Amino acid sequence: MASRPPVIELDLVVVGGGIAGLWLINRLLSAGYDAVLLEPHALGGGQSMASQGMIHGGVKYGLGGQLGAASRALAEMPERWRACLDGQGEVDLRRTHSLSEPLCLWSNGGLGAAVQTMLASRALRGRSQRLSGNQRPQALNHPDFRGTVYRLADLLLDVPSLAANLAANAQGALLRPGALQPTRDAAGQVSLNLDTAAGRHEIRARRVIFTAGQGNAELLGQLGLTEPAMQTRPLRQLMVKSRQLTPLYGHCLGKGSRPRLTVSSHRADDGDWVWYLGGELAEAGAQRSSTELVAQGQTELAQLFPWLDWTQAQWRSLFVQRAEPRQTDAQRPDGASLQAAPQCTNLLVGWPTKLTLAPHLADLTLAALNQAGVQPSGTAGCRQLSALLPAPPLADAPWQTAFKEAK
Repeated sequence: MASRPPVIELDLVVVGGGIAGLWLINRLLSAGYDAVLLEPHALGGGQSMASQGMIHGGVKYGLGGQLGAASRALAEMPERWRACLDGQGEVDLRRTHSLSEPLCLWSNGGLGAAVQTMLASRALRGRSQRLSGNQRPQALNHPDFRGTVYRLADLLLDVPSLAANLAANAQGALLRPGALQPTRDAAGQVSLNLDTAAGRHEIRARRVIFTAGQGNAELLGQLGLTEPAMQTRPLRQLMVKSRQLTPLYGHCLGKGSRPRLTVSSHRADDGDWVWYLGGELAEAGAQRSSTELVAQGQTELAQLFPWLDWTQAQWRSLFVQRAEPRQTDAQRPDGASLQAAPQCTNLLVGWPTKLTLAPHLADLTLAALNQAGVQPSGTAGCRQLSALLPAPPLADAPWQTAFKEAK
């Protein structure tokens, strides 16, 4: 009869090393828990590195003139993140780079855009400033530009530096198992079997927390569970790289209630700027091939920025699945979600819904632990396990790898 693997006990185990999991492990360690984060691949390798890094207060969801539930849930987030960037918040983010603060919201003229800008201004009242002349970004400061530019009280972060900052804060608690298998006993207790340098071990924790994004469904499936249920909303983001580009960050209004185009800008290794494009272009891009999306993006940018030279630009696309808790209407959830798994006594499953709400997911988790009476126990499982497993690497940003692979 094969012997049972040795057992390591901890207070908490977080499975999934995106920004949500990294933020959560920072909070748990600060609260004194004996906790580890397990990431079998690379930190930030899923939705996180694919994010544009926008920390917004929900204004872009109020472009129809009213701020709804999603906007209200996000309203406090920019100031909360700013406190962390200043070293005065719940997580120290002083080593995270801010790419642009604030963001811009602009229209390119035309009757439909003018009406939309008027409606947006009601939602923006007290949360924006109109820009003119040299106050505008260089890409929008051209004699042929006939639109309106607002300055938003939001910010945009460099996600690779954010992931690196959060990882450095939690050094020693971020571990990469060779293989990871969740199991559930007859009493509903979830544990984790994983391979270490010393062979297979069983990890037992008072709470196991899945924060693996799209991977949550796979982890639940290994336990024979279909709840909490997940939904995905696909995007196909577009990247354009050119020596002619200058930094631009923000949202271009269209005729609908969502941005026509959302732009973040990132430096490639060769010094060129890459515009990383989201918004309606990326939403509709989910239904298009990469070739079709590039053609659509070329048309869009030629219309919006006819004064820029696109002849030497390079184009790439990235398919992204945004993972969220399932909604009855399949729409975007308003806030972060943390749910207990049915038939399990110690399993929580979380989705931040978006990068901005990672602090909210941590709040929900700490509140759930407090309500259940799960307090720091003084065990030393983290130290024991960290001697057996390496740290996971950081994932690469898509705007770096996409153009390198083309060489």
